[in-house]
Amino acid sequence: MSIPIVDIKSENLSNLNNLFKENGFVRIDGVFDEGELDEMRNAMDKIVDEMNVDEHPKSVFSTYDENKHASDTYFLESADKIRFFYEEDAFDKDGKLKVDKHRALNKVGHALHWLNPTFKKYSFNENVKKIVKNLNMVKPEIVQSMYIFKQPSIGGAVTDHIDATFLQVDPIKNVVGVWIAVDDAEIENGCLWFIPGSHKNEAIDYRFVRTNPTNPNDPLLKFTGEKPVYDQTKFIPVPVPKGSLVLIDGMVVHKSEPNTSKKSRHAYTFHVVDAHNTKWSELNWLQPTSTYKFPILFDN
Repeated sequence: MSIPIVDIKSENLSNLNNLFKENGFVRIDGVFDEGELDEMRNAMDKIVDEMNVDEHPKSVFSTYDENKHASDTYFLESADKIRFFYEEDAFDKDGKLKVDKHRALNKVGHALHWLNPTFKKYSFNENVKKIVKNLNMVKPEIVQSMYIFKQPSIGGAVTDHIDATFLQVDPIKNVVGVWIAVDDAEIENGCLWFIPGSHKNEAIDYRFVRTNPTNPNDPLLKFTGEKPVYDQTKFIPVPVPKGSLVLIDGMVVHKSEPNTSKKSRHAYTFHVVDAHNTKWSELNWLQPTSTYKFPILFDN
């Protein structure tokens, strides 16, 4: 199957929404230039340079160990902060980093789009607004953002999943991921893989939810329902040249393999929810606070 691709320089993006509805994802080329990508990379380098490892919990992001991830308060309270999450094997048995902190991180999130001026500029970029307008969203809000490192040789896999497991809204279809390739994303360094058309499912049972426990020793988050099993033969690889962007339907099944190469595969990604006539679940791990509301894409 061919990859659905649109070029941002095309005067007519009308086919974008049709491709997106048919496949559940679409690659849009030429959204950001080399200078803009360098600015994103340099901004993240500065964030990590200024981060003191000892001032943050050694929070490990893993899509395999769900209980370890779910018990992490640091993760739970990151909606309006910039926080740091490490690769699984980043620390030795004494809790010391095995490699430089720049090489140890899995991702940084979840309010880069609002708290960092560089990532705010590119999250609310005119090309991004142009693309989202073609999806006919009325009141799109950016609810979370992440810079994903996919470190050379050690960058872990992201197991097959749908974003609606983690970000629940009603109607269920009103979540879209925006995935920006800061480096070339290729098969050898862990590009995205999709099951085209898998977003056409109208229901979901498997959820990642808050537990609101009464016992302080109980987990703060858990997975509910039966974890689905997907046919691995239906996945297709979607290489993405740097500067291109992938739109991801919240219901489409996708994954990425480990980065076993010597090449980095940095990406900046965020999620947009159309708040128009949409209910945000109170059980979502991610929640606005008394001082922070999800910013509207078209208003900033």
